[in-house]
Amino acid sequence: MTEYVVPGPSARGGDGSVGVGMTGQTAKIESRCGRCEGTQVRQVNQFIDRGQLWWDAEVYCESCGAYLCEHAGPGRAPEDVRSALLAEHGPSRLCVVGPRPSLVSVLKVLREVSEVSLPRARELADELTDTGLVGTLVEMEFLKIQLRSRGVAAEVRPDAGPAGEPIPS
Repeated sequence: MTEYVVPGPSARGGDGSVGVGMTGQTAKIESRCGRCEGTQVRQVNQFIDRGQLWWDAEVYCESCGAYLCEHAGPGRAPEDVRSALLAEHGPSRLCVVGPRPSLVSVLKVLREVSEVSLPRARELADELTDTGLVGTLVEMEFLKIQLRSRGVAAEVRPDAGPAGEPIPS
């Protein structure tokens, strides 16, 4: 079973500033508006901003004009947001390229970004250097930036493997 890596809100650094080439994903979910019974759209986004992983969500009704900003800021995206992004865009896989990296560097990044215990970080490090880690494109790009800042060469590519469950934090 493939597990998704879910970076936490406390990771910092890297070159994830807003601008040209910014990594981000959007998904839209339609439902019935509670006010007018028209079509309501919930748009969810995940992106890298100022070296942090961010997400936001807004709900708007095309019929009555109702609008709600549900969330906008840094932090771990909730599972319903991640699920919508994965359903819309599919998972991405982060793999180490080149020579086997320093275990200390990889563990440090995984513990900071994923907010997991040392034994769990060791399991993830083994998976990263073996088959790679799987998550949303933005999550994997964020991890790649953090790894590269510690001298670990990595690349992100679309994942054709089976979907898995997120890593508990």
